[in-house]
Amino acid sequence: MADKEMIQEKIGEALGLEKAAQKAVEQLDSRGLLEPEHVKKLSKMKDEAGKQEQQMEELVEELTDSDGFDSSTIEEKAAETADKASKMMEAYLGEDPDTQEALEFLCLAEGGEVVHYEVLASVAKDVKNKKFGTRIRAILKQEKGHLNFCTKLAKSNAASA
Repeated sequence: MADKEMIQEKIGEALGLEKAAQKAVEQLDSRGLLEPEHVKKLSKMKDEAGKQEQQMEELVEELTDSDGFDSSTIEEKAAETADKASKMMEAYLGEDPDTQEALEFLCLAEGGEVVHYEVLASVAKDVKNKKFGTRIRAILKQEKGHLNFCTKLAKSNAASA
């Protein structure tokens, strides 16, 4: 059986990564690192991340009632993770990044989200609220799609360079 604290931590990390993904698309676009055709496509992904963030926040409220989770612990972990992800982006991109590096970072970020949702899906049986597993699996499916999409963009961009 998974430890309640670990589940709360992973929920917070997943929530923080959702926030960071949206911020990353905005920052990469504002820095001119994304081509106009990428921005249009990535905007849809950013909107989906916003919806996923909202779903996770609603889920946290439900889990506070059904499973006695501590929403402040989850929110703190989410803020910490979002901050770490932003710092990772800056370190990854360095001083003079290009479009390819920006797209590859988005792939890295989406991969991180997939892993966190895979972990949450694997411990869903240990959560009383059955909506948890259903919602996590639905978000995981979308995240796998986001990773596939980012990978295609990075490959296409590299091929046309």
